[in-house]
Amino acid sequence: MRWDQLPLFCWAILATSVLALVSTPVLAAGLVLLLFDINFGTSFFKPDAGGNVVLYQHLFWFYSHPAVYLMILPVFGIMSEVIPVHSRKHIFGYKAIAYSSLAICLVGLFVWVHHMFTSGTPGWMRMFFTISTLLVAVPTGVKIFGWVATLWQGKIRYTSAMLFAIGLLSMFVLGGIGGVMLGTTPFDIHVHDSYYIVAHFHYVLFGGSVFGIYSGIYHWFPKMTGRMLNETWGRVHFAITFVGTHLTFFPMHELGLQGMPRRVAMYDPQFTAINQLCTFGAFLLAFSVIPFTYNVIKSWREGEVAGDNPWNALTLEWTTASPPAIENWEELPVVTVGPYEYGVTDNHRADGLADISA
Repeated sequence: MRWDQLPLFCWAILATSVLALVSTPVLAAGLVLLLFDINFGTSFFKPDAGGNVVLYQHLFWFYSHPAVYLMILPVFGIMSEVIPVHSRKHIFGYKAIAYSSLAICLVGLFVWVHHMFTSGTPGWMRMFFTISTLLVAVPTGVKIFGWVATLWQGKIRYTSAMLFAIGLLSMFVLGGIGGVMLGTTPFDIHVHDSYYIVAHFHYVLFGGSVFGIYSGIYHWFPKMTGRMLNETWGRVHFAITFVGTHLTFFPMHELGLQGMPRRVAMYDPQFTAINQLCTFGAFLLAFSVIPFTYNVIKSWREGEVAGDNPWNALTLEWTTASPPAIENWEELPVVTVGPYEYGVTDNHRADGLADISA
């Protein structure tokens, strides 16, 4: 396969792997130094012995902020697979979306200090990492624009996979706006360690990663098991999860702006009403797992037989049996079209009814 024939999920996994390879050893080094401090009397991080505790923060966050991208980049890849298939349109800006994964991988290594704006960070460093944090929003925005443009005037099928993908789009945009605000030093100092932070990263990681994982499960479940998930139960699952997510995490923005700190067992009485609303949403989220679990178990045992390619998709995994045979294919598949060429040629009409092997 040529590079421009790779599914965008593969580009996302490539970027994720490079990011993990570069960032993880830094955390490992920090843990080794901490091990020496605790067990062998060294003083890398002990202020009373000449060490620098902020150094540990740097080593920790150099890995732990890219860890956010390690969780979200594969989900971006899932989005780039689900949206073209279920909207029957060629992906808008294939190269831009592919290269934006690599750009997130690169820029994501230079934003970690925005977690440390209140740790005595000098002004020049605050300025540099404010700019780099805002800059990482550019390749992310390229992806979102590409997905929305792909949806535009597409023949959208509101399957469970597509509903979760669209839900992810809305929530990640909300979480991303909060991230841009937190990337600016003056605002971050005011809401640091407040519930505004909790709201932001749950919109990004729960509204982002978890919704994307659900979308991927509904999309690839027929390939993995040979059975279709029940779409009615899937829509019920989406509706409860979507409402529960907003009820749980959206009010936390207000809690943070009002000054409620993170990591407290008891909070002031004026925060009670909003916290009760968040608690109701959390119970709703917990309940949302029940229809999903029921759907998976029942469909796996006695669901509708899926066939090899129930979505009329063009990527290679849909050219083998469902579930796949050992070694995936009986004989090596031949790549004849790109992975997203819906409606581009006569053999791949937008309605997806043409034979994809034609």
